[in-house]
Amino acid sequence: MKRLILFALASLSTIALADQPQPKQALGTSLPNAGETLAVNGAPGWPQKIDWLYDIPSFKDSTGKVVIHWFCSPKVPACVDDLARIVTMKENSNRVYVIAYINGSKGQAKKLDPIRESEGVGRGTLAFGAGVGKLFKTMSIVGPVSIIVDVDGKVAQVATGSSPTELDARDAKVSALTAAIKEYTTSSDGPAKVVKPGEKFTMKIAIKLATWLKYSTKTPREFKVTVPKDITCDATTLKGDQVKIADQVLTGAVTCSGPKGSYEARANISFGYDTNGGAGLGTESASWKFEIKQ
Repeated sequence: MKRLILFALASLSTIALADQPQPKQALGTSLPNAGETLAVNGAPGWPQKIDWLYDIPSFKDSTGKVVIHWFCSPKVPACVDDLARIVTMKENSNRVYVIAYINGSKGQAKKLDPIRESEGVGRGTLAFGAGVGKLFKTMSIVGPVSIIVDVDGKVAQVATGSSPTELDARDAKVSALTAAIKEYTTSSDGPAKVVKPGEKFTMKIAIKLATWLKYSTKTPREFKVTVPKDITCDATTLKGDQVKIADQVLTGAVTCSGPKGSYEARANISFGYDTNGGAGLGTESASWKFEIKQ
């Protein structure tokens, strides 16, 4: 993401990057509402007095994932039951990042730890101690409470119930959000079914990359069209900067025309993008059947 999102847990020393929007609400005063953005485009500073069992929440590791902020207390039986659900969601999807807040000592936190040490590398972290206790008190949390945040940093759901029905609904929400995550989406545009002789038409493929990714400068970009010999285009291959990028959208487009006849045409686009753990490659295509006549 350049869009996902580590959250300020309290008003203590929250540092927002200068060129980035301020959070509409900071965690630490009250539970947020669905649709609110707590913090976007960067990693604010975390309260000085919070203890983490592992590292502080990782902007790199949480990017492009659904973040579950899970609040629980060792003396609440429902928290023990919910722990298994949180662990299952974390282990069943590499698109889930868990930030757990346990209102207790380090030893108590370990018993309610959904990260599970080495099993959770890159999958989340856990806070405990007096700082968490203060947070629970300020936000009137008993537990379990789950704040589900989507890949754009918006609160998708706040789950405060502990009944099986309520937890099933929360788990289903997480599952739906992770299933919807895509690195990019593709759209295309081409000639109408009927085109007049000599009339110009465009063949285009556009790739919209997810907000938390960026196009690679190392992987060659190419847009290529294959057309019958009677069809004339201003280009049949575009490479590098000829394949334009604007606002996360990569576009390859050529303009063509031709004489009377029935035709088929095809276009292909290839590109690369950088992820937080390496590189990705994309190849997409589109085809059109059309007729040129008066």
